[in-house]
Amino acid sequence: MSSVRRALHAPPAADRSLPVEAWHARQSRHHARADALLARHRARQQRGEAHPVWDFLFTYYSLRPAQLRRWHPGIGIALEDAPAHAGWRGYHTDQQGRAHVSSAFVEHRARTVRFVLALIERTAARPARLSCFGMHEWAMVYRASPDDVRHAQVPLRLGHDRTDAVVESMPLRCTHVDAYRFFTDAARPRNDQALSRADQLRAEQPGCVHASMDLYKWCYKLLPITSSELLLDCFELALAAREIDMRASPYDLSGHGLPPIEVEAPRGRAEYVRLQQGLAERAAPLRERIATACREALAALEPA
Repeated sequence: MSSVRRALHAPPAADRSLPVEAWHARQSRHHARADALLARHRARQQRGEAHPVWDFLFTYYSLRPAQLRRWHPGIGIALEDAPAHAGWRGYHTDQQGRAHVSSAFVEHRARTVRFVLALIERTAARPARLSCFGMHEWAMVYRASPDDVRHAQVPLRLGHDRTDAVVESMPLRCTHVDAYRFFTDAARPRNDQALSRADQLRAEQPGCVHASMDLYKWCYKLLPITSSELLLDCFELALAAREIDMRASPYDLSGHGLPPIEVEAPRGRAEYVRLQQGLAERAAPLRERIATACREALAALEPA
């Protein structure tokens, strides 16, 4: 069995108790790390300045910066003398006065936990497909009028006609439901498979840039079962995936400091595959950690 599969099936860890000094130190490190990652976004917010690449991580993904900054230890860890945590959603204070994730919350979120675990297990079990070349963003503007382009404030590198020609010259091999649903009506039949929400468990695979990016979403949807250290690791991966995703898009983002990955040419496709593989390798251990949190949460619901 591979190391990924072994980690996915690892037994839950025993509960641990953290004294005040220990968890305060972890919380402080998390705050500093989150503040550094959020600094540019907050500065743009203060200036009222939109960004065609990075705003996606705070609009499409629904976690607010203040929620990203909040520290959670994760399932199986009890915090001594933590009155603030005790008042947060998902926590319970035990007879020793320790705050930890409540079994009632886990039970309430069990359906989501099981879905995320199933999605992660099935995704990790499949071989990575590295032949889409990031064409999903091109398919989202294929034969669209200028007014219908999602990032209308950013020009297309090749213009509309040449962008359409690139789409027509290459196969579409998207496996990600939430990318496919934004394809234009003209592009959707060109994909090698039709995708619906019911296909997500069947189709998602670890080479997909958006599947790697979405680990951030699955992690924050499980809070506070997942830890904030894991959340920031997933957020950093999402930042890297978003950059690659948009550099390979048909948009000209050179004015925003993002040189294009010219996937319309063989050299650009080779570069995209190399970067895509790197993301998949970074994503694998994060899937393991999310799965471990899911299994520990579900194990807590089992009778002793």
